[in-house]
Amino acid sequence: MTFNSLSYFIFLPLVFLVFYVTKDRSRWVVLLAASYGFYATFKAPELLLALVLVTVISFTCGTQLSRTTNESRRKLILWMGITLCILILAVIKYLPLLVNTQPSTSIFVSIGVSYFTFQAISYLADIFLEIQDPEHHLGYHALYLAFFPKLLQGPIERAHALLPQLKQPYRFDYDSMRYGILLFTWGLFKKVVVADRLALYTNTVYSDVHSYHGLAVIIGTYAYALQIYFDFAGYTDMARGTAKMFGINLSENFNKPYLSTSVADFWRRWHISFSSWILDYIFKPLQMAWRDRGHFGTSLALIVTFLVSGIWHGASLGFIIWGGLHGAYLASSTYYRPYQRRLHKWLKIDKSGLLRAWQVFVTFNLVSFAWIFFRAKSVSDACDLIRNIMDFDNSHNIQQITFGKYLKDNIFLGHGYHNFIVTVSVLTIILTVNLLKSRCNIYKYNLAVRWSIYYILVISIVLFGVFKGDSFVYFKF
Repeated sequence: MTFNSLSYFIFLPLVFLVFYVTKDRSRWVVLLAASYGFYATFKAPELLLALVLVTVISFTCGTQLSRTTNESRRKLILWMGITLCILILAVIKYLPLLVNTQPSTSIFVSIGVSYFTFQAISYLADIFLEIQDPEHHLGYHALYLAFFPKLLQGPIERAHALLPQLKQPYRFDYDSMRYGILLFTWGLFKKVVVADRLALYTNTVYSDVHSYHGLAVIIGTYAYALQIYFDFAGYTDMARGTAKMFGINLSENFNKPYLSTSVADFWRRWHISFSSWILDYIFKPLQMAWRDRGHFGTSLALIVTFLVSGIWHGASLGFIIWGGLHGAYLASSTYYRPYQRRLHKWLKIDKSGLLRAWQVFVTFNLVSFAWIFFRAKSVSDACDLIRNIMDFDNSHNIQQITFGKYLKDNIFLGHGYHNFIVTVSVLTIILTVNLLKSRCNIYKYNLAVRWSIYYILVISIVLFGVFKGDSFVYFKF
């Protein structure tokens, strides 16, 4: 069951109805049962087992940490809990790839495990650092890890942010319900109208890398950069919208990442709950350990952190190269950024809009380049695509074909001009909405205008959505 499936549109109202008529003291039971039931629909008992084991381990170790004052014993409990959680994650995520000559092609092989494992690790670390009190109610702790809106792809919630909300009495609020439904619908629009339509271009190029050159590869590369953003951001909006209906606020995971002026700025805006997690629990400890090495220590910590990030995404050299590229981008910036700022200030362009536009352009292209290794089936395919990007004089010589055929093969990629027009149109609409969102509040309009917007949004999903049962990109991670 996925957020864009018919079964979820039946599941969600039923869960809310039961939740609504249940008394406050028992509502956690409804949400926990719904969360485990939701996870069970993927028909993978090992995933449920992993969730139960991580829940019991983190609950037990967290309780023991609060009862122990001996520092050596506390460290032992912490590392035992973390090691067991990571071991469960590794077995679920990587063992199938090691024991099978033909790895499972199911993207649901480890869905959700990374996210609730990371939550469990942060929970234990925060208790050890005494910035979080342990949860002594096993049911609430289990719900903290398993809450179904954020179970599959996050956000990776910290205990101090989510646990108190799970315990607070629920009071129906019309504005919260309206906002939740609208946010969910907007996320569905991003997924089925934008991301899944962009996937048509992405899949065409990446499934046959030797047949496309020049402009076609550039379009396929940019299409994937936009596809993965709208796919993941769409899921996050749907997750946050669902949680909002139950009176729960989940973290924002994206903040216009492709308007970033540097790769460091990109990681402050992209998958925010994950980037803040690796910052707090991987980068900062490494930076502290290597602080005597100055810039080199910081650079090394960045590279190691993002290599770990690549490995987390999967046992593939492409993911490792993707993580290594981002680590290299950030590591190199620790050396040149101070000089860059001085140069901009000396040239008096540090506040120039043109400079900002150039920085956004460069950052977007650096990130898009790294996405090639992330998306390609193999490093060999990624290298072929990179070579083909600058090959505008290939076997499909533009002088030997008509302009219409050139458009069909290199811009429309065989999907027709109608599809291309729809894709460009919805991207323009989304960009306009994102730019105006901070200045324009839909709720200030009168009832007729608001409902007109709602109907247009729903009709657009029905008319222009790509409904092929495509799952969310990040389900495989």
